[in-house]
Amino acid sequence: MTTSLMWFRRDLRLGDHPALQAAAAAGRVVPLFVLDPRLAGTGPRWERLLASLAALREETGDALVIRHGDPAEVVPQVAAEAGASQVHVSTETTPYGRRRDAAVEKRLAADGIEMIGTGSSYAVTPGRILNTSGAPYRVFTPFLRAWREHGWRAPAGDPQVEWTTEVGSDPLPEHPDEEAGERAALQRWEDFCEEDLAGYAEARDRPDLDRTSRISTALKFGEIHPRTLLADLGELAHGASGEDVERYVAELAWREFYADVLWHDPRSAWRDLRDDLRGMRYDEDEALLEAWKSGTTGYPFVDAGMRQLLAEGWMHNRVRMVVASFLAKDLHMWWPLGARHFMDHLRDGDLASNSHGWQWVAGTGTDAAPYFRVFNPVTQGRRFDPQGDYVRRWVPELRHLPGAAAHEPWRHSDGMANGYPERIVDHAEERREALSRLAEVKDVGT
Repeated sequence: MTTSLMWFRRDLRLGDHPALQAAAAAGRVVPLFVLDPRLAGTGPRWERLLASLAALREETGDALVIRHGDPAEVVPQVAAEAGASQVHVSTETTPYGRRRDAAVEKRLAADGIEMIGTGSSYAVTPGRILNTSGAPYRVFTPFLRAWREHGWRAPAGDPQVEWTTEVGSDPLPEHPDEEAGERAALQRWEDFCEEDLAGYAEARDRPDLDRTSRISTALKFGEIHPRTLLADLGELAHGASGEDVERYVAELAWREFYADVLWHDPRSAWRDLRDDLRGMRYDEDEALLEAWKSGTTGYPFVDAGMRQLLAEGWMHNRVRMVVASFLAKDLHMWWPLGARHFMDHLRDGDLASNSHGWQWVAGTGTDAAPYFRVFNPVTQGRRFDPQGDYVRRWVPELRHLPGAAAHEPWRHSDGMANGYPERIVDHAEERREALSRLAEVKDVGT
């Protein structure tokens, strides 16, 4: 019987998996995951990956082969050990993933082994949607319309796989015992649809309510596919309005949009997508940067978000925008400083979404007129955390302040009594400074 190698990467599930279906159709399957030292490390995302691999190993009946090393060396070696004539993968779309796969494919071809890519991590594979002139989209709203018009396939279903355990595996590194994997992702998604999708259009911006799906980590590791989410929305949306469903679909589209942008312009992972702000003056102040990272800026809504990031490896999306604006517009620092800190700590850290989300806030990315948008950390807090519950949850120094008072402790005689720090900058002054620096750049360009 023919044996195929299924090389898992950002697709750690069995259901709705076109590449696995293709492998299963070819015969027996050896499942492989390579712990690539260029992507390995420590921290929440690494630990989450290991937990997800543990779940996948269980789902494959302990057939999952774990190997350490350069995929260009490891994949051909395991294919040879298995006697595999084919290696199946989900198509990769990130800059490093594309380079890595090209190197692996070349090595496999030299051994007479075919590498077959089927499907991707997206409902619509990046690169497929172009405007009427054949160019990629750089603005979200027209991309969203084109993405909807293009449509996507139905979920691929559950394959019948004959796993083989004839290839030896390295042990999975030690990791915390946490809920992860396909079953947990599907349960989380079902619970969200039943309990929190209704009202999502309004509640999604409220970090105090915690009404988001928190499915981003599962999407990051491919424990669930966006096709599954899109197909389920019509069936599991108990009591949700059309607006709630459409808003959630749009949030999935943002993920697809940013992946598409990165596909067409790989350099935008860590460089400005647009050159409009070339020549912008940026500051370098380690003390201010450390205050931002540690959640000690003196602005409660910002500090709550940064402390949530350190504690949970996650942060509410509205708060992500506010803390990013604070670094870029109040502290005048170049966005990659913040983007790298996020990638160091986020469990759901996705290169395309993270870098382009930061650029959207910083004004160098996909928004049409972005730099004038400067989030006020106090008014944002009062609007989206009106009773201060989110702030008090993450900033214990302010738990003695009732209601919205937690957003402006400096206005209360006992507000700083428990050691909460003074504000490191004056927002009004820094907003004027940010706009002044913008004017400098615009004047140079005219």
